Amino acid sequence: MGRRRRFGAAFKAKVALEAIKGLRTINEIAAEYEVHPNQVTKWKKQALEDLPNIFSSGRAKRDITDEAAKNRLYEEIGRLKVELDWLKKKTGHEY
Repeated sequence: MGRRRRFGAAFKAKVALEAIKGLRTINEIAAEYEVHPNQVTKWKKQALEDLPNIFSSGRAKRDITDEAAKNRLYEEIGRLKVELDWLKKKTGHEY
């Protein structure tokens, strides 16, 4: 039985972009990259469906999420610093 191959996102994007360009047939692209033509067609379809999301508010939502994560981390750093200072003072280890 054949082992199932896994492809990374960059590889899939490269193959899908070739298919979207339309300079060669799906079969030619599949042969070059050693994948089944149905897989090339699937990746092309996925890329075309997801393309509008790149320009949507998804990026803004990600930025908000990143900002919230940064704020939580800064709060955690502040809390840990206060705890560390308290422990240093309590144990008499002032550095």
